[in-house]
Amino acid sequence: MSNTTNPLTLLKAEWVQTIRTEAAQAEKHGKPTKKVLSLVNDQDWLKIMAPSAYGGKQMSLPDVLQLEEALACADGSLGWFVTLCSGAGWFGGRMNADFAKKIFGTEKVCLAGSGAVTGTANLKNGNYTVNGKWPYATGATEATAFTANCMLTENGKPVNDDKGKQKVISIVLLKSEVLANADWNSFGMTGAGTGSFEVKDLSVSEERVFDMAAEATVTSALYYYPFHQMAEATLAINLSGMAFHFMDLCQQMINDKNNAEKIPHVDLNSLQDTFNTLMHKFQTARQKLYYAVDMSWQVCAANKDISQSVLYKVSAAASVCTYAIRNCVNTLYPYCGMQSANKDSEINRVWRDIHTAGQHSMLVGDGTF
Repeated sequence: MSNTTNPLTLLKAEWVQTIRTEAAQAEKHGKPTKKVLSLVNDQDWLKIMAPSAYGGKQMSLPDVLQLEEALACADGSLGWFVTLCSGAGWFGGRMNADFAKKIFGTEKVCLAGSGAVTGTANLKNGNYTVNGKWPYATGATEATAFTANCMLTENGKPVNDDKGKQKVISIVLLKSEVLANADWNSFGMTGAGTGSFEVKDLSVSEERVFDMAAEATVTSALYYYPFHQMAEATLAINLSGMAFHFMDLCQQMINDKNNAEKIPHVDLNSLQDTFNTLMHKFQTARQKLYYAVDMSWQVCAANKDISQSVLYKVSAAASVCTYAIRNCVNTLYPYCGMQSANKDSEINRVWRDIHTAGQHSMLVGDGTF
């Protein structure tokens, strides 16, 4: 796949205007605004990875990446919100079919969740008793349901998987059953509606349990594709979208400095050269990520199994792209002036979003793999 244009070309201009106009209010209130949610629901962006058989859009992974990058370029919090909540649609490929139809068939479905295994599920007489508290659930403020990872026990005793480790299962919890907490306290990504959620002694039927490691129940390359590499790619491409936004704003500032009085100790021609070099490195790394995903997707579509060497290239490309983005942003930020330190400015919000999203465990690294 070749994708050299600005991600925003994928979105209608009026969508971008709405998203960016509402971004400050989303940050202030800690969740997407009604106008933006209306746009998200009208376009079914939270269903892009849900099975078509259950009312989803079931887009290809390369197409998913392009859309998520564009939304993150419009606003980091929105891109993250759509990516994490729509990503739960992948779980639909492993859920009980009748239950999945109920979950994804609603007009305004939004699945929040957490990858942390901080809950327990005790199986007794065909039902599961669930206890736990899960952190960092993007979209918790808007969720119609939650997905939670739990250590499995049966009659109070641990259940091991075929490798001898305690078995982990995933469970869908309904909004009415969950206590959602508005406890996100980061300096960035504050418009994504993130928070923790918890349940105590909740009885859940077997139809709501699914195993992420099990064979897909929906026939599609999307659900054969390994979750780990899918997550790495979608998270890294979010940073890419945010980086495009940052670089656009940074270029505007360089142009403004060129049109104003010269700044002591700053050679603007050299600064522009540095900008161009960093942008080229970022674009090259981004292209390699798109290429690695596209190659792996074609293999998956033709033959379910993807070799470890091909999956390695996806993971490595995501890591290198993330490192290139950090290098761009961290090198250029000091030249962006005091306005970039103003927490109410657009560039400051983008900078904070990049450095907050970049703390995700799948994005932490030094670009080596």
